[in-house]
Amino acid sequence: MAIRAIRTIGEECLGKVCKPVKEINERMEILIDDMFDTMYEARGVGLAAPQIGILRRLCVIDVMDDDPIILINPEVLETRGEQTDDEGCLSVPGKVASVTRPNYVKVKSYDMDMNEVIIEGEGLRARAILHEMDHLDGILYGQRANEPYRDLEEEAWEEE
Repeated sequence: MAIRAIRTIGEECLGKVCKPVKEINERMEILIDDMFDTMYEARGVGLAAPQIGILRRLCVIDVMDDDPIILINPEVLETRGEQTDDEGCLSVPGKVASVTRPNYVKVKSYDMDMNEVIIEGEGLRARAILHEMDHLDGILYGQRANEPYRDLEEEAWEEE
């Protein structure tokens, strides 16, 4: 597998709406494996295809709950509740911001055989699903934030 370059804020591909995945072929399987490898190498909990320059509706997520997720052409079916917490993003390195999102989400997606599946999440899992799905519509978390981005390095210095 390969580690792909992660695109960062300001790059055009991060602001584009992605096209649906039409089929899962060998090339797409390699892409999904590479996305997981890239996400793990970068120590993230999610990665969407546009973050590596691929404008397809595809994300991978692993919030370390022993249930990694592949989202192919996902659609939100239901949300409820509310949670507010800091979010970061592999495409916005060194920054965080407070974002309010639903505490629960139910999503229709497709599996590796292009069969429809329903995926649910609460807490961090819901946050990660919605964060990665935003990337598919060209939305960075700063557009949903309750505040401007904060610099993680500055906060670390202030705590010392």
